[in-house]
Amino acid sequence: MNNVLFCENLQKTFDDGHLKVEVLKNVNLTVKQGERLAIVGQSGSGKSTLLHLLGGLDKPTNGTVQVAGKDIYQMDAAQAGRWRNQHLGFVYQFHHLLAEFTALENVSMPLLIRGLSVKQAQARAADLLAQVGLAQRMAHKPSELSGGERQRAAIARALVTEPQCLLADEPTGNLDGKTAQQVYETLLALNQKMHTSLVIVTHDMGLAQKMDKIVQLNNGCL
Repeated sequence: MNNVLFCENLQKTFDDGHLKVEVLKNVNLTVKQGERLAIVGQSGSGKSTLLHLLGGLDKPTNGTVQVAGKDIYQMDAAQAGRWRNQHLGFVYQFHHLLAEFTALENVSMPLLIRGLSVKQAQARAADLLAQVGLAQRMAHKPSELSGGERQRAAIARALVTEPQCLLADEPTGNLDGKTAQQVYETLLALNQKMHTSLVIVTHDMGLAQKMDKIVQLNNGCL
């Protein structure tokens, strides 16, 4: 089974001039194709920092991160951006949908950035929105959708490019229990159907226990 995501000796130190805070210390992690992994730990333990480093959204102080076999920190910003767009999807606690666009337009966006025609992008987006239960809500803007619907649209947007790995940071943190459960089920069903790896940062042990593997961050160590 191929490694989709791999990091070795990953370190992150924040230095504000007066104080050095070592957030991550020599973290090693491997995520295989189709694998589901939960990262748990106390607030402030570095979970989101680790996810950002794995996704190429922040630079480590030391160590390497390989996405689909290539070290993303050896690329320039444009190359890394293209590689991320090709291989990774992101879902955050806040949906980050663009307010002035419909659900369909929001989900089409990553494919338009990739160079697909509007027709192709919207056909693929419509298919994925239907898969997350939003077939009747495609023409609605984020303000017209419920919290759960917005998060399912965000999941569709993250998966529309068929990435090898989805990185999700507290994807249900803003949702009530019942809605959170629906969003989990959507994520897990798409993970199985698309064979996309899933790396989720969560406080929710119920969700964590649905994963293949749980890793805990404690004082910057995995």
